[in-house]
Amino acid sequence: MDNSPHVRFLATDRSYLSIAKKGINQLANQVGFKPQRIGEIDLIVAEIASNLVKHGGGGEILVRHFITSNNAGLEIISIDNGPGIADPNRMMQDGISTAGTLGSGLGAIKRLSDQFQLYSTKGWGTILLARIFKNPVPDEPPTGGFTFRSILVPKPGEVVCGDGCYVKRTSEHIKLFLGDGLGHGPEANRAVQEAIKAFRICPYHSPVDIVRHMHQSVNKTRGLVGSVVVYDSQSQQWHWCGVGNIVTRIAGPVTAKNLLSYNGIVGMNLPGTMHNHLLPLERGQLLIMGSDGLQSRWDHSKYPQIHRYDLTILAAALYKDYARQTDDTSVFIGRI
Repeated sequence: MDNSPHVRFLATDRSYLSIAKKGINQLANQVGFKPQRIGEIDLIVAEIASNLVKHGGGGEILVRHFITSNNAGLEIISIDNGPGIADPNRMMQDGISTAGTLGSGLGAIKRLSDQFQLYSTKGWGTILLARIFKNPVPDEPPTGGFTFRSILVPKPGEVVCGDGCYVKRTSEHIKLFLGDGLGHGPEANRAVQEAIKAFRICPYHSPVDIVRHMHQSVNKTRGLVGSVVVYDSQSQQWHWCGVGNIVTRIAGPVTAKNLLSYNGIVGMNLPGTMHNHLLPLERGQLLIMGSDGLQSRWDHSKYPQIHRYDLTILAAALYKDYARQTDDTSVFIGRI
């Protein structure tokens, strides 16, 4: 699945509902859904937005269209800080509604979606994830046992996102990049997109060499901070190098570690000496990267049983609890 930015729609009261429905309908048309499927997407959005306003105390909807190797579609994430749901499975039955919780629309949303997950904790709120595919073919599982998910949201009021990420797979390596263009808006977006272009064509396998390659390629932009991680399938090891205030964390059953980036700005000034850092590999570990659009002291371990869900749910939970809402925000999570 690609890592394009999300469009953010508020659903704090009924005045926002028509804006959300219209905007998401336009995104669905861009994907190329047939009219009947677009009508079903309209129903999904109507139920989500209505539930947010009536039962979730208001919230927001993040939407993006995506492309996979053999499909395309729409991803819809609903986030609220409401009272949560005591029995999510019961609430997903059509016609069930209880005061103070999401209601009767959950069953319809689940039925009309190709992929659906609901994560809710009493007193914390609810995250709903729905994906609708253009072609009704199950998505192929990621090769090599790797799964990656991201959330990228522009600063409120901006149209484009100054954060960006990219995953590059070869026969022997998986290469990951998360970057944050300085500031926000079109010039920040230009900086990170130029870095992604350089990252895509870079022939090197060393994170330090990749960072230096991007540095030379973006020197006519305002610059960025970034983190590069490379997995070598032969040695079964992670290698990492980061510059600037991108938080990179690995967390497994045994090891949890925050990685310290070098001071500098890609495209403007790099340290004269940088080294690749070897990361311990554990089965099932998480690799989490976040821009400074998140508060620095986020905690991914406080959500009960969330590791059983799609990684997008965890990314949305971190966004929900720690997004500053004063800058572009990005969360990028990978799991072996």
